[in-house]
Amino acid sequence: MKQPENNTAKFAFYYMLSLIALIFAALATGMIIFQIINKNIADVIIQRVSDFSPSQLKFAISALIISAPIFYITTWQICKNLFTGAFDKDSGVRKWLTYFVLLVSSVVMLGWLIAIVNNFLDGELTVKFILKAATAIGISAAIFTFYYYDIKREKAAGKKDKIIQFYFYASLAAVIIVFIAGLFIMESPQKTRDRKMDNAILENFDDLNRAIGTYYSDNEKLPANLDRIKSEFSYIGDKDLKNLATGEKYEYKIKSENIYELCATFKTSNKKDKEYNNYQDDDWPHDVGYQCLSQRVSKSK
Repeated sequence: MKQPENNTAKFAFYYMLSLIALIFAALATGMIIFQIINKNIADVIIQRVSDFSPSQLKFAISALIISAPIFYITTWQICKNLFTGAFDKDSGVRKWLTYFVLLVSSVVMLGWLIAIVNNFLDGELTVKFILKAATAIGISAAIFTFYYYDIKREKAAGKKDKIIQFYFYASLAAVIIVFIAGLFIMESPQKTRDRKMDNAILENFDDLNRAIGTYYSDNEKLPANLDRIKSEFSYIGDKDLKNLATGEKYEYKIKSENIYELCATFKTSNKKDKEYNNYQDDDWPHDVGYQCLSQRVSKSK
């Protein structure tokens, strides 16, 4: 067995890196669980189907992909060096850094719990509050008890501690399960890109609608075609008249004196996935495929 070496800098590096990774991994795990709760428990006071946030879910999954491997690798290295005796269990550096990990983790988790209680006082459903509070308390308890036991155990060199092993593998299994569950409710990268391209079309439709409305107010008739709009309004250019993904020009149809349609091919539907809605979706509801969306204009008062 190795004799303890002067590995203060190496020890400090492993502990500080594991601390940073731990905070990201713990918060990411909790955020994924929170989004699973939000996805499956609707709140009638929220205008959308739920307060599920796709962007938060994707950030949490991204953070977990990067931080979890770093945390478990550095933790394994620390345990390995303690077992071989390369790190001294009673080192002052180890004690200070372990308690520092406990302090920072506790502060982060306290802030997390405060935010959860604040949301509950602000009207969040009781069942969601209970589930989120249980999640935060469970993660906090796992972190605190692991590091508290680790710093208090009597022997580390030459002893494979079953409690440490249980914490290590049980937490790893829990993180993997949460990660997989998050993948099941996450929108795929391709679908996200398709939806963003559809939103770009709706942004063009918004600009065209404003220009057509102004033209109608000034001329008391709809423009004969979209080229007329482009020549009348400087903020309308060629890029606003076509789908940039396909290069297809938008079709413009006059249906009556003050009703017209703009047509384009969409890759997604914005009628069902309300959590992905943007501000244009209520004015431009569409399904997948070639769609002609109707608008009515009126004179400005």
